[in-house]
Amino acid sequence: MRLYLSSFRTGDRPDLLLGLCGGAGREIAVIADALDAAPEETRAECVRREIAALDALGFAGTEIDLRDYAGRPGDLAGELQRFPAVWVRGGNVFALRYAMARSGADVLLTKLIQDDAIVYAGYSAGACVLAPGLRGLDACDAPDAAPETIWDGLGVLGFAFVPHVDSPGHPECEALTQVAGVYRASGVPYRALRDGQVLVVDGETSSIVP
Repeated sequence: MRLYLSSFRTGDRPDLLLGLCGGAGREIAVIADALDAAPEETRAECVRREIAALDALGFAGTEIDLRDYAGRPGDLAGELQRFPAVWVRGGNVFALRYAMARSGADVLLTKLIQDDAIVYAGYSAGACVLAPGLRGLDACDAPDAAPETIWDGLGVLGFAFVPHVDSPGHPECEALTQVAGVYRASGVPYRALRDGQVLVVDGETSSIVP
């Protein structure tokens, strides 16, 4: 299993992402469905910037819009198998989870990750969705951003992922710092990352850097 989960954007160690993927020049699928509730013009511009940032690191980014694969998991499976890596950007975790469920990406990506057939990378909501569950994140993300609220995460991680903690420059810092406090008080396993930090998993090795 290879994961590169950043609090914000590519974080401070994109070299480790390149290492997980075997260096530059690799194709990477970009999933931006955490932005599905945003205006289409805003969503399109965010996707453009995301791909440009990945291209600057030496990747060749191509968007896979999960809305195009609703009810078509077989077609999505064929598309995902073309890529050695996937980049799942931040936004609303409930919008992302809904799109994953409708397209079958939740099951497909979980299997690809567990089989070590793909590097799963991303930030904020793109990392949060890998947790066992999403309860508590409604303090930050509106559940009604999706037509149906799905509270179960993909369960790839054994703990909740809480980004933007102790990151005063981020607008969600206060809300997510409080979420981390609630998890701590209620005994929910979690990892809290400040912006710049990345959770890197490579086989049996897992660490938060820097």
